[in-house]
Amino acid sequence: MANTTEATFEANIEAHLTNHGWSSLAPNSYDRDLGLFADELIAYVEASQPQAWDKLVKHHGGESNARHKFVAAAAKAIDHQGTIAALRGWIKDTGVKVRLCSFKPAHSLSPELTHAYESNRTAVVRQLHHSESNTHDSLDLVLVVNGIPVATAELKNQFTGQGVEHAMAQYRADRNPHDKIFAQRTLVHFAVDPHQVTMTTKLAGDATRFLPFNQGSAGPGRSGTAGNPSSTGYQTAYLWEDVWQRDAWLQMLETFIHVEGGRVLFPRFHQWHAVRSLLAATRADGVGVDRLIQHSAGSGKSNTIAWTAHSLSRLHGEDDKPIFDKVVVITDRKVLDKQLQDTVAGLDHTPGTIVRIDQKSNQLKDALQGSAARVIITTLQKFPVVADLAAEEAAKGAAQGVAGKHFAVIVDEAHSSTSGESMSKLKQVLGSGQDALAVAEAAEAAAEAEADEQDILLTSAQSHGKQSNLSYFAFTATPKPKTLEIFGQLNSEGVKVPFHTYSMRQAIDEGFIHDVLTNYTTYDVFYKLSTSRPDKDPEVDAAKAKVEMAQFASLHPHMMEAKAKIIVEHFRDKTAHKINGQAKAMVVTRSRLHAIKTKQAIDAYIAAQGYDNGPHPLRTLVAFSGTVTDKDNDVTYTEAGLNGFPESQLPKEFHDNYQVLVVAEKYQTGFSEALLHTMYVDKKLGGVKAVQTLSRLNRTTTGKDDTFVLDFANSAEEIQESFAPFYETTLAQPTDPNVLHTMEVDIMSAPVFAQEEMTAAVTALLSGDPAQQPAIYTNVAPAVGRYLNLDEAEQDSYRSKVGQFCRMYSFMSQVIQWHDAELELLFLFGKLFLADLPKSTQDPMPQISKLVQLTHLALRQNSSGAITLNATEEPGVALPGQGKGSSSEPLMDRLSALVAAMNEKFGISLDSSDIRWIDQQWNTVLGDVELATVAKHNDHSQFDLVLEEKVDDLVLDRHAKNGELFNQFFGNPEFKKMLVSHLSSTYNEFRKQSA
Repeated sequence: MANTTEATFEANIEAHLTNHGWSSLAPNSYDRDLGLFADELIAYVEASQPQAWDKLVKHHGGESNARHKFVAAAAKAIDHQGTIAALRGWIKDTGVKVRLCSFKPAHSLSPELTHAYESNRTAVVRQLHHSESNTHDSLDLVLVVNGIPVATAELKNQFTGQGVEHAMAQYRADRNPHDKIFAQRTLVHFAVDPHQVTMTTKLAGDATRFLPFNQGSAGPGRSGTAGNPSSTGYQTAYLWEDVWQRDAWLQMLETFIHVEGGRVLFPRFHQWHAVRSLLAATRADGVGVDRLIQHSAGSGKSNTIAWTAHSLSRLHGEDDKPIFDKVVVITDRKVLDKQLQDTVAGLDHTPGTIVRIDQKSNQLKDALQGSAARVIITTLQKFPVVADLAAEEAAKGAAQGVAGKHFAVIVDEAHSSTSGESMSKLKQVLGSGQDALAVAEAAEAAAEAEADEQDILLTSAQSHGKQSNLSYFAFTATPKPKTLEIFGQLNSEGVKVPFHTYSMRQAIDEGFIHDVLTNYTTYDVFYKLSTSRPDKDPEVDAAKAKVEMAQFASLHPHMMEAKAKIIVEHFRDKTAHKINGQAKAMVVTRSRLHAIKTKQAIDAYIAAQGYDNGPHPLRTLVAFSGTVTDKDNDVTYTEAGLNGFPESQLPKEFHDNYQVLVVAEKYQTGFSEALLHTMYVDKKLGGVKAVQTLSRLNRTTTGKDDTFVLDFANSAEEIQESFAPFYETTLAQPTDPNVLHTMEVDIMSAPVFAQEEMTAAVTALLSGDPAQQPAIYTNVAPAVGRYLNLDEAEQDSYRSKVGQFCRMYSFMSQVIQWHDAELELLFLFGKLFLADLPKSTQDPMPQISKLVQLTHLALRQNSSGAITLNATEEPGVALPGQGKGSSSEPLMDRLSALVAAMNEKFGISLDSSDIRWIDQQWNTVLGDVELATVAKHNDHSQFDLVLEEKVDDLVLDRHAKNGELFNQFFGNPEFKKMLVSHLSSTYNEFRKQSA
């Protein structure tokens, strides 16, 4: 039937376009030799640039010659420059400059520019016989702008038994990439059916790579899977209704399409939609609204940021005035992202409009105050220096501030750049309430005129919070609850959510990144420690000693050798042949010294086995910051010294010549090497850090079909828990700011801080006058003295409370513009107080490594396979425990007991006589008064936490009998779980007793 054919699908698309500003061209009006629709091009020039056309007619001796020669000149210019450069710039014919396309002016103040834009001719051609090599070959649809073919589309229809896969196959097999329309004219090619869209920017026969161009199953900007949401009509109608909409398509040509190294970059749908959504919302709301963009790794975030920055720098409001004076792009990388700068620069060739600041902060200050720079790319670290420079100039009376200007601040990897003093300094420099100069001037005037200190404090407080002249656009793949608290927006359910989402789940589903949890193997590490000096049994802090002993065990040569063997043999057996023999691995260690020792152990094992010889030698590198001294042998190491070349060369050397990279923090984030296939994890990872670290593996490349993780330190359940919040849309519960007032009461009710001293110290601080430093110390010292007169437990508690308040206030001040001078006073004085406290009130730890020895070691594979993710609907909390943190107190034990406690999970044997002892403990537990109280007032899970500690002590008491029970309990987690579970049923007995 006629209404089931491909031609019907094609005709419906054409009808929509021609009813919305497009025209329809006859296929025979195409000149295959020139690759142009000549009549369309001439009609555009005549309408948009009549004076230029008159000159061409005069120069060429008549209209007929002018038409012929100008079209030939235009074709030659496009051949030379490329289509996108020709459309965005000028071409010349006999000295006459002519535009081939006119883009929409940012404002309506120039009628000539508006007329030129309206003169653009957008047209669609059906069944275009385009080929010089095959005259029967035809394209279903071609999009034409001012006579220049810019896009093609092949359409398929499931009613005829074909879909988008057949359209892609047709491009690969039946289209000659060397035909002019593909090689030198069109920019993008769409494969379309009623349900799916894919696209490519380069035809290369069977090697042609198509990318999804779908909205996502939940719709654009929302968390979902691949595909498109259900629809009453065509699911792909957004392509011709939204993307090909006349204004949107011309904006695509002007702003989004980018040429890099001769390769055309066309935005993916989520990138295009995110930028346009941000522009529309900002134009509607004006300055002062912050927005969070949660785009997965592999989403092309640098390009999205570049397009956003360029577009915001040109965005005008309804009043025809620029919404922003400056667009400042902040990255947390000290070595600025060159790709980001180059992409932005590629969109605007006007000299001086884009400034990269990566050296002197004076450059940043000049760029902020000058008028030329529209887009400034810099690091967050520069802003504290700017504030100081501005204050110095204010004191000289020679500074020009930035107050009154409107700023768009784009934050790359928002979670890394949105807390602490640097962000506060940024707001202090750019904020409309007061800039850095105004703060200094206000403080100076107050000191001279004895102004109300409350005003000075409010000025300082306002420099922290939201500002009416600042709009933040925060981009991250892994927003923490704190990030959402600052930049997210409330949904209808009162939960903070991102403005726009492209989820990890959709990125994996669309094939843009690998699922790094598909092949995940965990190892349990079992070891046992014993005292090497029974005569030395000092009393130490339990928690700290456990850390020290774990550090000792993890650095022991036996441990290093065992892990090195597993890593090397696994790499050779499972990884080396991957990605056509180019696969690489990363080893993630827990400290810089661990990285060094791990590299040395791996190198030693490679050499011992002869794996460093032959045609494919195995070679390693190490990455860490600064210098590291191994106290055991008093040797100092640097990354460059161990690798044999400067740090800056490591990414290239690793790509070209090495197979294994051992890291400590460095390169765990922000490092993109598509050949990374395998990761060996020897470090506890959690939350955002786990996602960021493991995501180093997710980049795709030709021949890379999968990834692999071998984890010595984390369980599959822990990794699953870390990834779940970021799998789809991340949520966060708003933080209650009134918690700060509760904390304020607790701090001020203690006999430490005095109001007069606080006011005097902070007034001196805000003056900015170096001569006032003695006054600061004078007024902080009494509080420190009163603090030191407290007993040790009270000192620890008070220090903790002040620290917690300062951290929470620093965070909350990014969310709310405070008007509470007392809170600001407490925050500023609290920071001074903490800085002036003695570094430690406790005795130093004994050197654990001299008192214990590793007696047993075993590594066993615990789990292997895929870690399955399901998105969580539970919102995170920005400040767990309302910012109060842990309240547990250190427990002092004998070192012998601590050694046994460290063996809770790492014993190896069992005596059957101990089994009878288990049942005897039932009455012991039921007779415990503390457990009865816990059971009465808490749920079962809380009861189990206390019970487990009790059972630990019971089993420790059995240590002297050296039975199987002790070793198995502390060495086999499953046995321990069995025993605790058995005794856990006493909870119900306790509840019956209290009923």
